[in-house]
Amino acid sequence: MKFTELLAGAWAKNDSLLCVGLDPDPAKFPPHLKDKPDRIYRFCTAIVDATADLVCAFKPQIAYFAARRAEAELEAIIHHIHEFHPGIPVILDAKRGDIGPTAEQYAIEAFERYKADAVTVNPYMGRDSLEPWLAYADKGVILLCRTSNPGGSDLQALEVGASRTALFERVAEKVAKEWNTTGQCGLVVGATFPQELARVRAIVGDMPLLVPGIGAQGGDISATVKAGQTAAGTGLIINSSRAILYAGQGEDFAQAARGAALETRDTINRYRKET
Repeated sequence: MKFTELLAGAWAKNDSLLCVGLDPDPAKFPPHLKDKPDRIYRFCTAIVDATADLVCAFKPQIAYFAARRAEAELEAIIHHIHEFHPGIPVILDAKRGDIGPTAEQYAIEAFERYKADAVTVNPYMGRDSLEPWLAYADKGVILLCRTSNPGGSDLQALEVGASRTALFERVAEKVAKEWNTTGQCGLVVGATFPQELARVRAIVGDMPLLVPGIGAQGGDISATVKAGQTAAGTGLIINSSRAILYAGQGEDFAQAARGAALETRDTINRYRKET
């Protein structure tokens, strides 16, 4: 099944635009897990099992696994999601950006080794850097556009060309009009810039937007939903990581995470209905 089909199914089945980011930091784990050799796997799968009926996607961040030599655990966690929660897409947050044979190897890593349904990619080397990813026509390719960090403005807000269009808008136009040859592309647009989010939505139509920046980064849920949802009330993959993962520090951490995810999902839905 194509990424966009999986995503649409999860939006509908779970009535959710919430994505839970899997950024496992063992220093923040509950005490009973910190010394376990399989602590990353146990922590992440417990979070997944507790929240899978509340989300439209899971988003593991590859750096948190690679830094701790936990790539095998990442493979196992993604396998666990696919086996026990089929229909919930996995977005590998890797932000890869290269060309030619190197990009081909990154695509093999994401889609064949890890079996991710989608991956985040840096588009700033141009169209040829995307072609190895687009060769996997059923997989999602989610390109950085207007990121949630303050420093993103250093380059992404620069005005370019005779029309003095912001660079992030030019990226959105390129993806929507020229690069989305498989129909499986999406964009990363931060919740911390709702006006820019609205501008991107106007450019790309119903294309999925992965939206980081709520929760610990302070993005406003109401503004995010109003700026970014489609006419059908979908179109968004609103990510929250730390605020859900570390909602509890006891042995009931997974239930605490479920409570935080439920509250976030329901808050998002309240604003969907008000708009």
